[in-house]
Amino acid sequence: MVQLKQETIGRLLKQSVDLYGDQEAVVYSKEKIRYTYKQFYDETTRVAKSLIGLGIKKGEHIAVWATNVPEWLLLQFASARIGVVLVTVNTSYQTNELEYLLKQSDSTTLFFIDGFKGTSYLSIIQKLTHHTFPQNTSNHQQESILPMLKNLIYIGESDIPSHITKWQEFLMFGNSVTDEELVEREESLQPDDVINMQYTSGTTGFPKGVMLTHYNIVNNGYLIAQAMKLTNEDRLCIPVPFFHCFGCVLGVLACVSVGAAMVPIIEFQPELVLQTVQKEKCTGLHGVPTMFIAELNHPNFKNYDLSSLRTGIMAGSPCPTEVMKRVMNDMNMSEITIAYGQTESSPVITQTTTTDPIERRVETAGKPHPHTEVKIINPASGAEVPIGGQGELCTRGYLVMKGYYNMPDATKDAVDSEGWLHTGDLATMDKEGYVKITGRLKDMIIRGGENVYPREIEEFLYQHPDILDIQVIGTPDEKYGEKVMACIKLKEGRTLSQEDIRAFCKGQLSHYKIPEYIMFVDNFPMTASGKIQKYKLKEQAIGWIKANHLNTV
Repeated sequence: MVQLKQETIGRLLKQSVDLYGDQEAVVYSKEKIRYTYKQFYDETTRVAKSLIGLGIKKGEHIAVWATNVPEWLLLQFASARIGVVLVTVNTSYQTNELEYLLKQSDSTTLFFIDGFKGTSYLSIIQKLTHHTFPQNTSNHQQESILPMLKNLIYIGESDIPSHITKWQEFLMFGNSVTDEELVEREESLQPDDVINMQYTSGTTGFPKGVMLTHYNIVNNGYLIAQAMKLTNEDRLCIPVPFFHCFGCVLGVLACVSVGAAMVPIIEFQPELVLQTVQKEKCTGLHGVPTMFIAELNHPNFKNYDLSSLRTGIMAGSPCPTEVMKRVMNDMNMSEITIAYGQTESSPVITQTTTTDPIERRVETAGKPHPHTEVKIINPASGAEVPIGGQGELCTRGYLVMKGYYNMPDATKDAVDSEGWLHTGDLATMDKEGYVKITGRLKDMIIRGGENVYPREIEEFLYQHPDILDIQVIGTPDEKYGEKVMACIKLKEGRTLSQEDIRAFCKGQLSHYKIPEYIMFVDNFPMTASGKIQKYKLKEQAIGWIKANHLNTV
């Protein structure tokens, strides 16, 4: 069994510099930016000194609100090298969400870009900070809604107000900081220090700040790389967002742990991913199922040479069997792995390997990583279920978060007194240790006393040749408590009726599992990290049912 690393993120990077200093570490293909490991380390030194020069103390919280720009990567390692907690901000956040995060996280500094998908970050920030950073001295007495926030630092080329610091101006703060000051700060750090704070994506309720340590995410990234058989000869295309664990742990830290090259995509576009893989001869590619679906169905897909691909990870939401088969066959990713976990577990709990048979890789989420305990319990009694039985998946070990920031009650609800993290996911485990995720405790549909698991129906309907994507949800009903509803996205140019869907299910699924409501949609409500927000989908569905005067609560 591989041994856990007792390293900080800074020391992990330095080890790869010592071993692979002249090899490419970071490649932004479209932007024509390339760093070797030595060059990248030197750039993080510059940014780390600038943070110290700005007055950022050990343990302080700084936030970054940006797509996968190079500065994001530099901040991830520079902040870690000086013991500063990096708070990652969802790129889709709007005014209320940003205000909540900055207040709840006690962030003192915010780094930000122009915006994302039509949202002006500068407009939102000016709205929130006009008291904090007044344009004239007469406003100084007004009460600030963000009392902890001291610094605003802009990453970009636009003209901005004078009270906001530009990235190049920020870098000047490092000129007065000596190498000795940086070394002194680095030597004061411990692997168990909190270094990264990510807010749960908000698929349900209020986001919570998940506190992750060097030890948590260094080791998770390393074990992920081992499962993928990733080495310093690999080049991993990373189109998933850095603000999420998928980007900054499964992508970035997995690469750095073995000296592989990171090939980030600043903002996901399916054809840009295909172009980048071909041009840079990437051997690995990460993505959520919706990303792989978009790549596979791009009109120019067949024009690209993807023969260099070998491995990667599909994760973030349930991976449809049919999509996995196409990725393995049509994208040459014969060694692609499935990973399962959540932010609170750093994030990966289980993963398939490159040598697992195809059936394991398409039907399960793999086995627990080394040094990771997993048990399946009856949610009502807390007792472990028999092998093959369904229950809530719990995990324990190095990977469990320190807790939710300033939320002790929520932390106690998630992590019990024996250190087990309760994931809220329903799962089964076979006698060989392979885990199958069968749904969310909260997503389970109870129809007239029968338990219905959306994942089972979704997997079945994915086999229909005209269906591109599907989500199954429960909607309230006076007679049965809940009814099954299928929300279906069709392939371009295809048409199906509700009766076509029901006919496809008849004789294949139990009558109570056959969707009673069928809604055809163009898109699903998504988080920026690619997770489908079922609670928002349910709100839309209930509105659709009412608008069509169908029998429901």
